[in-house]
Amino acid sequence: MERALSRTQNHLRLIERQIALRTGRLTVTFRARSRHSGQNRSTWTSADERLYQDNLSALTFARQSEVDAVTRKLIHQDAAIAAFRFRNGIVASLAA
Repeated sequence: MERALSRTQNHLRLIERQIALRTGRLTVTFRARSRHSGQNRSTWTSADERLYQDNLSALTFARQSEVDAVTRKLIHQDAAIAAFRFRNGIVASLAA
């Protein structure tokens, strides 16, 4: 059960990483198209930050049902592990 919980946690982290990486790519791609100066600037303006946050919100919203499903699965797995430990008198380790 704990291995399944770990895999589910990894899946949720993967979704979050995918959203963050896609948001960054969208923002950088837009920046490259909108700036024709030919200079390689590494400045991040407030407009770029707004664009990043807008993209992040849109992508998070688009995958919200998937995130919610994985989160519910995590809650159920945690509850099942806790119930198993309670029934069998197992004390949870502090390292987990």
